[in-house]
Amino acid sequence: MKAFMDETFLLGTKTAQELYDKYAAMPKIPVLDYHCHINPQEIFEDRKFENITQVWLGGDHYKWRQMRTNGVDEKYITGDAPDHEKFLEWARTLPKLIGNPLYHWSHLELRYYFGYQGNLNADTAEEVWNLCNEKLKSPECSVRGLIRQSNVRLICTTDDPVDSLIWHEKIKADPDFDVQVLPAFRPDKAMNAEKPDFTDYIAKLSETSGVQITDLASLKKALMNRMDHFADHGCTVSDHGLDYVMYVPASDDEVDAIFKKALKKQPLTETELLQYKTAFLLFVAGEYCRRNWVMQLHYGAKRDNNGYMFDRLGPDTGFDCINNHTPSAQLADFLNALASKNTIPKTIVYSLNPIDDAAIGSVIGCFQGGGVKNRIQQGSAWWFNDHFTGMTNQMRSLASLSALGNFVGMLTDSRSFLSYTRHDYFRRILCNMIGDWVENGEYPYEEKILSDIIRGISYNNAVEYFGFDLQKV
Repeated sequence: MKAFMDETFLLGTKTAQELYDKYAAMPKIPVLDYHCHINPQEIFEDRKFENITQVWLGGDHYKWRQMRTNGVDEKYITGDAPDHEKFLEWARTLPKLIGNPLYHWSHLELRYYFGYQGNLNADTAEEVWNLCNEKLKSPECSVRGLIRQSNVRLICTTDDPVDSLIWHEKIKADPDFDVQVLPAFRPDKAMNAEKPDFTDYIAKLSETSGVQITDLASLKKALMNRMDHFADHGCTVSDHGLDYVMYVPASDDEVDAIFKKALKKQPLTETELLQYKTAFLLFVAGEYCRRNWVMQLHYGAKRDNNGYMFDRLGPDTGFDCINNHTPSAQLADFLNALASKNTIPKTIVYSLNPIDDAAIGSVIGCFQGGGVKNRIQQGSAWWFNDHFTGMTNQMRSLASLSALGNFVGMLTDSRSFLSYTRHDYFRRILCNMIGDWVENGEYPYEEKILSDIIRGISYNNAVEYFGFDLQKV
Protein backbone atom coordinates (compact mmCIF):
# COMPACT_ATOMS: atom_id res chain seq x y z
CA MET A 1 0.00 0.00 0.00
CA LYS A 2 1.36 3.40 -0.98
CA ALA A 3 1.59 6.17 1.58
CA PHE A 4 -1.04 8.86 1.27
CA MET A 5 0.06 11.61 -1.14
CA ASP A 6 3.75 10.71 -1.14
CA GLU A 7 6.19 12.04 -3.72
CA THR A 8 4.71 9.67 -6.34
CA PHE A 9 1.13 10.88 -5.76
CA LEU A 10 -0.96 10.25 -8.93
CA LEU A 11 2.17 9.09 -10.76
CA GLY A 12 1.55 5.42 -11.50
CA THR A 13 4.68 4.55 -13.50
CA LYS A 14 8.40 5.22 -13.35
CA THR A 15 8.18 7.15 -16.61
CA ALA A 16 5.44 9.37 -15.16
CA GLN A 17 7.56 10.04 -12.08
CA GLU A 18 10.59 10.93 -14.18
CA LEU A 19 8.64 13.26 -16.46
CA TYR A 20 7.05 15.02 -13.51
CA ASP A 21 10.26 15.37 -11.46
CA LYS A 22 12.29 16.73 -14.37
CA TYR A 23 9.83 18.78 -16.39
CA ALA A 24 6.66 19.64 -14.43
CA ALA A 25 7.23 19.89 -10.68
CA MET A 26 6.42 23.12 -8.87
CA PRO A 27 8.11 25.44 -8.10
CA LYS A 28 10.90 24.43 -10.51
CA ILE A 29 8.56 24.87 -13.48
CA PRO A 30 6.77 28.20 -12.97
CA VAL A 31 3.06 28.99 -13.15
CA LEU A 32 1.33 31.16 -15.72
CA ASP A 33 -2.19 31.87 -14.47
CA TYR A 34 -3.96 33.29 -17.51
CA HIS A 35 -7.46 33.20 -16.02
CA CYS A 36 -8.48 33.76 -12.41
CA HIS A 37 -10.81 35.84 -10.24
CA ILE A 38 -8.41 37.10 -7.58
CA ASN A 39 -8.52 40.70 -6.45
CA PRO A 40 -5.62 42.88 -7.71
CA GLN A 41 -6.13 45.27 -4.80
CA GLU A 42 -5.19 42.48 -2.40
CA ILE A 43 -2.00 41.88 -4.40
CA PHE A 44 -1.00 45.54 -4.28
CA GLU A 45 -1.78 45.84 -0.58
CA ASP A 46 -0.05 42.50 0.09
CA ARG A 47 -2.93 41.35 2.26
CA LYS A 48 -2.08 39.39 5.41
CA PHE A 49 -4.52 36.76 6.64
CA GLU A 50 -5.35 36.48 10.31
CA ASN A 51 -6.23 32.79 10.13
CA ILE A 52 -6.62 29.83 7.79
CA THR A 53 -10.37 30.35 7.46
CA GLN A 54 -9.87 33.73 5.82
CA VAL A 55 -7.50 32.44 3.16
CA TRP A 56 -9.11 29.02 2.74
CA LEU A 57 -12.88 29.38 3.13
CA GLY A 58 -13.51 33.03 2.33
CA GLY A 59 -15.26 33.14 -1.05
CA ASP A 60 -14.61 29.47 -1.86
CA HIS A 61 -17.97 28.20 -3.06
CA TYR A 62 -16.44 24.80 -3.87
CA LYS A 63 -15.96 24.22 -0.14
CA TRP A 64 -19.24 25.92 0.82
CA ARG A 65 -21.14 23.57 -1.46
CA GLN A 66 -19.67 20.47 0.19
CA MET A 67 -20.20 21.81 3.70
CA ARG A 68 -23.90 22.22 2.89
CA THR A 69 -23.91 18.70 1.49
CA ASN A 70 -22.52 17.51 4.82
CA GLY A 71 -25.37 19.16 6.69
CA VAL A 72 -23.45 22.15 8.03
CA ASP A 73 -25.65 25.11 8.95
CA GLU A 74 -25.19 28.21 6.80
CA LYS A 75 -24.11 30.11 9.89
CA TYR A 76 -20.80 28.22 9.71
CA ILE A 77 -20.40 28.69 5.95
CA THR A 78 -21.27 32.24 4.93
CA GLY A 79 -22.80 33.36 8.22
CA ASP A 80 -21.50 35.15 11.28
CA ALA A 81 -20.00 32.20 13.18
CA PRO A 82 -16.42 32.74 14.42
CA ASP A 83 -13.71 31.77 11.94
CA HIS A 84 -12.48 29.04 14.27
CA GLU A 85 -15.87 27.34 14.29
CA LYS A 86 -16.12 27.60 10.50
CA PHE A 87 -12.75 25.90 10.16
CA LEU A 88 -13.80 23.09 12.52
CA GLU A 89 -16.88 22.45 10.38
CA TRP A 90 -14.70 22.22 7.29
CA ALA A 91 -12.35 19.83 9.10
CA ARG A 92 -15.34 17.62 9.96
CA THR A 93 -16.55 17.72 6.36
CA LEU A 94 -13.27 16.98 4.60
CA PRO A 95 -12.95 13.26 5.53
CA LYS A 96 -16.33 12.61 3.90
CA LEU A 97 -14.98 13.77 0.55
CA ILE A 98 -13.22 10.58 -0.47
CA GLY A 99 -12.82 10.67 -4.25
CA ASN A 100 -13.49 14.43 -4.38
CA PRO A 101 -10.70 16.71 -5.68
CA LEU A 102 -11.19 19.00 -2.69
CA TYR A 103 -9.67 16.30 -0.49
CA HIS A 104 -6.51 16.29 -2.56
CA TRP A 105 -6.40 20.05 -3.15
CA SER A 106 -6.78 20.79 0.55
CA HIS A 107 -3.95 18.48 1.53
CA LEU A 108 -1.72 19.72 -1.30
CA GLU A 109 -2.22 23.26 0.01
CA LEU A 110 -1.52 22.23 3.59
CA ARG A 111 1.70 20.50 2.56
CA TYR A 112 2.93 23.05 0.02
CA TYR A 113 2.29 26.25 1.96
CA PHE A 114 2.19 25.14 5.60
CA GLY A 115 4.41 22.06 5.72
CA TYR A 116 1.69 19.90 7.28
CA GLN A 117 2.17 16.23 6.36
CA GLY A 118 -0.78 14.73 8.24
CA ASN A 119 -4.46 14.38 7.42
CA LEU A 120 -7.01 17.03 8.33
CA ASN A 121 -10.04 15.77 10.24
CA ALA A 122 -11.93 16.55 13.42
CA ASP A 123 -9.18 15.04 15.58
CA THR A 124 -6.35 17.02 13.97
CA ALA A 125 -8.25 20.26 13.42
CA GLU A 126 -6.79 22.14 16.39
CA GLU A 127 -3.25 21.14 15.45
CA VAL A 128 -3.77 22.33 11.88
CA TRP A 129 -5.52 25.52 12.99
CA ASN A 130 -2.62 26.50 15.25
CA LEU A 131 0.09 25.48 12.78
CA CYS A 132 -1.43 27.36 9.85
CA ASN A 133 -2.24 30.47 11.84
CA GLU A 134 1.32 30.66 13.13
CA LYS A 135 2.67 30.19 9.61
CA LEU A 136 0.35 32.92 8.29
CA LYS A 137 2.23 35.44 10.43
CA SER A 138 5.32 35.00 8.27
CA PRO A 139 6.03 37.10 5.14
CA GLU A 140 5.98 33.92 3.04
CA CYS A 141 2.23 33.64 3.60
CA SER A 142 1.12 37.12 2.70
CA VAL A 143 -0.59 37.40 -0.71
CA ARG A 144 2.66 38.29 -2.43
CA GLY A 145 4.54 35.67 -0.45
CA LEU A 146 2.14 32.94 -1.56
CA ILE A 147 2.46 34.06 -5.19
CA ARG A 148 6.26 34.01 -4.94
CA GLN A 149 6.30 30.61 -3.21
CA SER A 150 4.33 29.22 -6.13
CA ASN A 151 6.78 30.70 -8.67
CA VAL A 152 3.95 32.47 -10.46
CA ARG A 153 5.33 34.59 -13.30
CA LEU A 154 2.13 36.21 -14.59
CA ILE A 155 -1.50 36.57 -13.51
CA CYS A 156 -4.48 37.69 -15.58
CA THR A 157 -7.33 38.93 -13.42
CA THR A 158 -10.93 39.24 -14.68
CA ASP A 159 -12.07 42.83 -15.10
CA ASP A 160 -15.16 44.69 -16.24
CA PRO A 161 -14.84 47.30 -19.02
CA VAL A 162 -15.78 50.06 -16.56
CA ASP A 163 -12.96 49.18 -14.15
CA SER A 164 -10.36 51.91 -13.76
CA LEU A 165 -7.52 49.34 -13.48
CA ILE A 166 -5.92 51.54 -10.85
CA TRP A 167 -4.65 48.55 -8.87
CA HIS A 168 -2.92 47.15 -11.94
CA GLU A 169 -1.22 50.52 -12.37
CA LYS A 170 -0.07 50.52 -8.76
CA ILE A 171 1.27 46.95 -8.97
CA LYS A 172 3.20 47.71 -12.15
CA ALA A 173 4.74 50.80 -10.56
CA ASP A 174 5.90 48.89 -7.47
CA PRO A 175 9.59 47.93 -7.87
CA ASP A 176 9.36 45.43 -5.01
CA PHE A 177 7.06 43.05 -6.92
CA ASP A 178 8.19 41.59 -10.22
CA VAL A 179 5.22 39.33 -11.03
CA GLN A 180 3.18 40.66 -13.95
CA VAL A 181 -0.50 41.24 -13.07
CA LEU A 182 -2.51 42.06 -16.19
CA PRO A 183 -6.22 42.72 -16.70
CA ALA A 184 -8.52 40.56 -18.83
CA PHE A 185 -11.50 42.15 -20.56
CA ARG A 186 -14.85 40.67 -19.42
CA PRO A 187 -17.76 42.59 -21.06
CA ASP A 188 -20.63 40.31 -19.99
CA LYS A 189 -22.68 43.12 -18.44
CA ALA A 190 -22.74 45.03 -21.72
CA MET A 191 -24.01 41.92 -23.50
CA ASN A 192 -26.63 40.69 -21.02
CA ALA A 193 -29.53 42.89 -22.13
CA GLU A 194 -32.00 40.70 -20.25
CA LYS A 195 -30.63 41.70 -16.84
CA PRO A 196 -32.65 44.23 -14.83
CA ASP A 197 -29.62 46.47 -14.29
CA PHE A 198 -28.64 46.56 -17.99
CA THR A 199 -29.57 50.19 -18.61
CA ASP A 200 -27.85 51.30 -15.41
CA TYR A 201 -24.72 49.52 -16.56
CA ILE A 202 -24.84 51.10 -20.03
CA ALA A 203 -25.09 54.51 -18.35
CA LYS A 204 -22.00 53.70 -16.32
CA LEU A 205 -20.18 52.52 -19.45
CA SER A 206 -21.12 55.82 -21.13
CA GLU A 207 -19.65 57.78 -18.26
CA THR A 208 -16.46 55.73 -18.04
CA SER A 209 -15.78 55.67 -21.78
CA GLY A 210 -16.69 59.30 -22.42
CA VAL A 211 -19.08 58.19 -25.16
CA GLN A 212 -22.79 58.94 -24.92
CA ILE A 213 -24.33 55.56 -25.75
CA THR A 214 -27.59 55.99 -27.64
CA ASP A 215 -27.38 53.35 -30.34
CA LEU A 216 -25.38 50.34 -31.50
CA ALA A 217 -22.67 52.43 -33.15
CA SER A 218 -21.98 54.42 -29.99
CA LEU A 219 -21.97 51.22 -27.92
CA LYS A 220 -19.27 49.83 -30.19
CA LYS A 221 -17.29 53.06 -29.90
CA ALA A 222 -17.51 52.96 -26.10
CA LEU A 223 -16.32 49.36 -25.99
CA MET A 224 -13.40 50.14 -28.30
CA ASN A 225 -12.41 53.03 -26.05
CA ARG A 226 -12.35 50.71 -23.06
CA MET A 227 -10.39 48.09 -25.02
CA ASP A 228 -7.84 50.81 -25.76
CA HIS A 229 -7.67 51.56 -22.03
CA PHE A 230 -7.17 47.88 -21.21
CA ALA A 231 -4.53 47.54 -23.94
CA ASP A 232 -2.64 50.47 -22.40
CA HIS A 233 -2.49 48.37 -19.22
CA GLY A 234 -1.06 45.31 -20.98
CA CYS A 235 -4.30 43.45 -21.69
CA THR A 236 -4.18 40.83 -24.45
CA VAL A 237 -6.90 38.52 -23.14
CA SER A 238 -10.69 38.65 -23.01
CA ASP A 239 -13.19 36.37 -21.35
CA HIS A 240 -16.91 35.73 -21.76
CA GLY A 241 -19.31 33.83 -19.54
CA LEU A 242 -22.10 32.53 -21.77
CA ASP A 243 -25.03 30.16 -21.52
CA TYR A 244 -23.80 28.83 -24.86
CA VAL A 245 -22.20 30.22 -28.02
CA MET A 246 -25.21 31.36 -29.99
CA TYR A 247 -25.56 32.22 -33.65
CA VAL A 248 -28.80 34.00 -34.57
CA PRO A 249 -27.74 36.63 -37.09
CA ALA A 250 -29.56 39.86 -37.94
CA SER A 251 -28.84 43.00 -39.93
CA ASP A 252 -27.14 46.00 -38.32
CA ASP A 253 -30.39 47.95 -38.53
CA GLU A 254 -32.30 45.16 -36.79
CA VAL A 255 -29.73 44.90 -34.00
CA ASP A 256 -29.66 48.68 -33.60
CA ALA A 257 -33.44 48.68 -33.15
CA ILE A 258 -33.18 45.86 -30.60
CA PHE A 259 -30.53 47.71 -28.61
CA LYS A 260 -32.57 50.93 -28.57
CA LYS A 261 -35.54 48.92 -27.38
CA ALA A 262 -33.46 47.55 -24.52
CA LEU A 263 -32.30 51.06 -23.60
CA LYS A 264 -35.95 52.03 -23.21
CA LYS A 265 -36.38 49.07 -20.82
CA GLN A 266 -38.82 47.43 -23.21
CA PRO A 267 -38.85 43.62 -22.97
CA LEU A 268 -37.02 41.73 -25.70
CA THR A 269 -38.20 38.51 -27.26
CA GLU A 270 -35.92 35.50 -26.97
CA THR A 271 -35.03 35.82 -30.64
CA GLU A 272 -34.22 39.53 -30.28
CA LEU A 273 -32.01 38.82 -27.29
CA LEU A 274 -30.09 36.14 -29.19
CA GLN A 275 -29.72 38.43 -32.21
CA TYR A 276 -28.27 41.17 -30.03
CA LYS A 277 -25.88 38.80 -28.27
CA THR A 278 -24.77 37.28 -31.58
CA ALA A 279 -24.00 40.72 -33.02
CA PHE A 280 -22.20 41.71 -29.82
CA LEU A 281 -19.95 38.65 -29.88
CA LEU A 282 -19.20 39.02 -33.59
CA PHE A 283 -18.19 42.65 -33.05
CA VAL A 284 -15.91 42.10 -30.06
CA ALA A 285 -14.36 39.00 -31.66
CA GLY A 286 -13.44 41.10 -34.69
CA GLU A 287 -11.85 43.69 -32.41
CA TYR A 288 -9.92 41.00 -30.53
CA CYS A 289 -8.61 39.67 -33.83
CA ARG A 290 -7.52 43.14 -34.93
CA ARG A 291 -5.70 43.65 -31.62
CA ASN A 292 -4.24 40.10 -31.52
CA TRP A 293 -6.06 39.39 -28.26
CA VAL A 294 -7.09 35.92 -27.13
CA MET A 295 -10.85 35.35 -26.75
CA GLN A 296 -11.95 32.93 -24.04
CA LEU A 297 -15.50 31.54 -24.21
CA HIS A 298 -16.76 29.88 -21.02
CA TYR A 299 -20.18 28.32 -21.36
CA GLY A 300 -22.43 25.51 -20.19
CA ALA A 301 -23.33 26.70 -16.68
CA LYS A 302 -26.86 27.13 -15.37
CA ARG A 303 -26.45 29.67 -12.62
CA ASP A 304 -28.23 30.71 -9.43
CA ASN A 305 -30.57 27.74 -9.35
CA ASN A 306 -31.63 28.12 -5.72
CA GLY A 307 -33.68 31.31 -5.76
CA TYR A 308 -34.11 31.43 -2.01
CA MET A 309 -30.36 31.29 -1.39
CA PHE A 310 -29.59 33.65 -4.27
CA ASP A 311 -31.82 36.27 -2.64
CA ARG A 312 -29.85 35.84 0.59
CA LEU A 313 -26.29 35.52 -0.72
CA GLY A 314 -26.15 36.62 -4.36
CA PRO A 315 -24.20 34.99 -7.21
CA ASP A 316 -21.10 32.75 -7.05
CA THR A 317 -22.05 31.20 -3.73
CA GLY A 318 -22.36 27.53 -4.73
CA PHE A 319 -25.74 27.15 -6.44
CA ASP A 320 -24.76 26.64 -10.07
CA CYS A 321 -24.84 23.46 -12.14
CA ILE A 322 -24.02 22.01 -15.56
CA ASN A 323 -26.37 22.96 -18.41
CA ASN A 324 -26.90 20.41 -21.18
CA HIS A 325 -28.07 22.97 -23.78
CA THR A 326 -24.77 23.73 -25.50
CA PRO A 327 -25.39 23.40 -29.26
CA SER A 328 -22.13 22.78 -31.10
CA ALA A 329 -23.80 23.62 -34.43
CA GLN A 330 -24.19 27.26 -33.36
CA LEU A 331 -20.59 27.37 -32.15
CA ALA A 332 -19.51 26.19 -35.60
CA ASP A 333 -21.77 28.73 -37.33
CA PHE A 334 -20.43 31.54 -35.13
CA LEU A 335 -16.81 30.69 -35.95
CA ASN A 336 -17.74 30.32 -39.62
CA ALA A 337 -19.23 33.82 -39.65
CA LEU A 338 -15.93 35.14 -38.32
CA ALA A 339 -13.94 33.02 -40.78
CA SER A 340 -15.90 34.48 -43.69
CA LYS A 341 -14.45 37.89 -42.79
CA ASN A 342 -11.06 36.54 -41.67
CA THR A 343 -11.68 37.88 -38.17
CA ILE A 344 -11.32 34.79 -35.96
CA PRO A 345 -9.09 35.71 -33.01
CA LYS A 346 -7.07 33.16 -31.13
CA THR A 347 -9.87 31.49 -29.19
CA ILE A 348 -10.14 29.14 -26.23
CA VAL A 349 -13.44 27.27 -25.87
CA TYR A 350 -14.52 25.84 -22.51
CA SER A 351 -17.74 23.95 -21.91
CA LEU A 352 -18.82 23.00 -18.42
CA ASN A 353 -20.58 19.96 -19.85
CA PRO A 354 -18.00 17.17 -20.33
CA ILE A 355 -20.22 15.59 -22.97
CA ASP A 356 -19.10 18.45 -25.22
CA ASP A 357 -15.44 17.42 -25.32
CA ALA A 358 -15.63 15.54 -28.62
CA ALA A 359 -17.93 18.12 -30.20
CA ILE A 360 -15.54 20.93 -29.33
CA GLY A 361 -12.57 18.91 -30.57
CA SER A 362 -14.26 18.35 -33.92
CA VAL A 363 -15.49 21.96 -34.31
CA ILE A 364 -12.16 23.63 -33.55
CA GLY A 365 -10.45 21.43 -36.13
CA CYS A 366 -12.46 23.18 -38.83
CA PHE A 367 -10.97 26.59 -38.08
CA GLN A 368 -7.26 26.05 -37.43
CA GLY A 369 -4.54 27.74 -39.43
CA GLY A 370 -3.22 31.24 -39.82
CA GLY A 371 0.28 30.23 -38.79
CA VAL A 372 -0.71 29.77 -35.11
CA LYS A 373 -0.32 26.47 -33.30
CA ASN A 374 -3.83 25.40 -32.30
CA ARG A 375 -5.21 28.82 -33.06
CA ILE A 376 -8.52 27.55 -31.66
CA GLN A 377 -8.00 25.70 -28.38
CA GLN A 378 -10.18 23.59 -26.17
CA GLY A 379 -9.75 24.94 -22.65
CA SER A 380 -8.79 22.83 -19.68
CA ALA A 381 -11.35 20.84 -17.71
CA TRP A 382 -13.33 23.49 -15.88
CA TRP A 383 -15.13 23.87 -12.54
CA PHE A 384 -17.13 20.66 -12.05
CA ASN A 385 -14.59 18.82 -14.22
CA ASP A 386 -11.23 19.84 -12.75
CA HIS A 387 -10.66 16.47 -11.08
CA PHE A 388 -8.71 13.36 -12.06
CA THR A 389 -11.44 11.89 -14.26
CA GLY A 390 -12.45 15.20 -15.84
CA MET A 391 -8.91 16.32 -16.61
CA THR A 392 -7.91 12.93 -17.98
CA ASN A 393 -11.00 12.66 -20.17
CA GLN A 394 -10.61 16.19 -21.52
CA MET A 395 -6.95 15.65 -22.42
CA ARG A 396 -7.59 12.22 -23.92
CA SER A 397 -10.36 13.65 -26.08
CA LEU A 398 -8.18 16.58 -27.13
CA ALA A 399 -5.34 14.21 -27.94
CA SER A 400 -7.66 12.05 -30.04
CA LEU A 401 -9.05 14.93 -32.08
CA SER A 402 -6.42 17.68 -32.03
CA ALA A 403 -2.74 18.25 -31.13
CA LEU A 404 -2.35 17.78 -27.38
CA GLY A 405 1.28 18.92 -27.59
CA ASN A 406 0.08 22.48 -28.31
CA PHE A 407 -2.40 22.61 -25.40
CA VAL A 408 -2.08 25.75 -23.22
CA GLY A 409 -2.75 23.75 -20.08
CA MET A 410 -4.08 24.62 -16.65
CA LEU A 411 -5.45 27.80 -15.09
CA THR A 412 -6.73 28.35 -11.56
CA ASP A 413 -10.10 30.04 -12.29
CA SER A 414 -10.12 30.74 -8.57
CA ARG A 415 -10.50 33.47 -5.98
CA SER A 416 -7.98 31.86 -3.63
CA PHE A 417 -4.26 32.57 -3.40
CA LEU A 418 -3.68 28.96 -2.34
CA SER A 419 -5.10 27.52 -5.57
CA TYR A 420 -1.82 27.41 -7.45
CA THR A 421 -1.33 23.84 -6.25
CA ARG A 422 -4.06 22.93 -8.74
CA HIS A 423 -1.35 23.36 -11.36
CA ASP A 424 0.68 20.70 -9.55
CA TYR A 425 -2.37 18.42 -9.43
CA PHE A 426 -2.94 18.94 -13.16
CA ARG A 427 0.70 18.33 -14.03
CA ARG A 428 0.76 15.06 -12.11
CA ILE A 429 -2.31 13.88 -14.01
CA LEU A 430 -0.73 14.96 -17.31
CA CYS A 431 2.52 13.10 -16.58
CA ASN A 432 0.65 10.03 -15.39
CA MET A 433 -1.36 9.89 -18.63
CA ILE A 434 1.63 10.38 -20.90
CA GLY A 435 3.72 7.99 -18.80
CA ASP A 436 1.06 5.32 -19.33
CA TRP A 437 1.16 5.85 -23.09
CA VAL A 438 4.95 5.50 -23.13
CA GLU A 439 5.08 2.42 -20.93
CA ASN A 440 2.28 0.78 -22.93
CA GLY A 441 4.29 1.26 -26.11
CA GLU A 442 1.81 3.78 -27.50
CA TYR A 443 4.42 6.55 -27.77
CA PRO A 444 8.22 6.28 -28.01
CA TYR A 445 10.47 7.21 -25.12
CA GLU A 446 12.23 10.13 -26.75
CA GLU A 447 13.19 12.31 -23.82
CA LYS A 448 13.78 15.53 -25.76
CA ILE A 449 10.34 15.39 -27.36
CA LEU A 450 8.62 14.33 -24.15
CA SER A 451 10.31 17.09 -22.18
CA ASP A 452 9.15 19.65 -24.75
CA ILE A 453 5.59 18.35 -24.53
CA ILE A 454 5.43 18.34 -20.72
CA ARG A 455 7.08 21.74 -20.25
CA GLY A 456 4.98 23.10 -23.10
CA ILE A 457 1.65 22.07 -21.63
CA SER A 458 2.76 23.08 -18.14
CA TYR A 459 4.01 26.55 -19.08
CA ASN A 460 5.73 27.26 -22.41
CA ASN A 461 2.75 26.85 -24.74
CA ALA A 462 0.79 29.52 -22.88
CA VAL A 463 3.75 31.91 -23.03
CA GLU A 464 3.88 31.51 -26.81
CA TYR A 465 0.12 31.42 -27.45
CA PHE A 466 -0.74 34.54 -25.44
CA GLY A 467 2.40 36.36 -26.50
CA PHE A 468 3.37 37.31 -22.95
CA ASP A 469 6.73 38.93 -22.28
CA LEU A 470 8.15 35.92 -20.44
CA GLN A 471 11.07 33.58 -20.89
CA LYS A 472 10.28 29.97 -21.64
CA VAL A 473 11.77 27.24 -19.46
